[in-house]
Amino acid sequence: MPPLALPPLRVWRAVAGTAGRSVADLLYPPGCIGCAAPTGDAHALCAACWRQMPFIARPYCERLGTPFAFDSGPGLVSPAAMAALPDFGRARAVARYEGPARELVHRLKYGDRLDLAPSMGAWMASAGSDILAGADLLVPVPLHRWRLWRRRHNQAAVLAHAVSRVAGVPARHDVLARVRSTRPQVGLSRNERAENLRGAFRAGPTAPAALAGVRVVLVDDVMTTGATANAAARVLLRAGAAQVDVLTFATVCAPP
Repeated sequence: MPPLALPPLRVWRAVAGTAGRSVADLLYPPGCIGCAAPTGDAHALCAACWRQMPFIARPYCERLGTPFAFDSGPGLVSPAAMAALPDFGRARAVARYEGPARELVHRLKYGDRLDLAPSMGAWMASAGSDILAGADLLVPVPLHRWRLWRRRHNQAAVLAHAVSRVAGVPARHDVLARVRSTRPQVGLSRNERAENLRGAFRAGPTAPAALAGVRVVLVDDVMTTGATANAAARVLLRAGAAQVDVLTFATVCAPP
């Protein structure tokens, strides 16, 4: 009788991984990333949180990605974008910065909930599919070294790598640096935010070679007035990038 053929090592690893996940699911059943209610799948939202999530869908401004109340045809640009055209090309976001979306951003940013990044990154990859389709590189908005030391992680970098795993676009954090510590932007006007960020970013030493003729998607957690995205985009464009678009998890929208 011929000897029994053993399955390849990768099969044993897959079986062991499945068994491990089954035991883990029994001990720690999957919960909603919004409210921790039981869910069928890990890293998902329950039905109630899904209904409350302020997802952005078309129609929206082609430049800023902010939603319109009514669909007046394709290719529309909002009055806000026309009044002050951004330095970046297009912006896309998963949701309005309110309700469960705001809560997820705060947990990732201030609560060390890095486990939220895979779900948030997958949604970002879907929301930004049109700009990611032509992208060559993802660049997270950097933190100043002192703020990074206090926070222990850069939420933009965490999200950029999560998007990269889904979209297949490489992410690099060495082409853009935050060289000046700025005061918090909360409570500042649009003009004050722009002034606060003057000279805050600088191209990294690898930027000339990495950015020449490259289409970049700048990644951050939230876009408020666009001042941070504008300041970073200007630096990337001066360093040789052919185009800079912006992808965030949430965006602040003016009341309708």
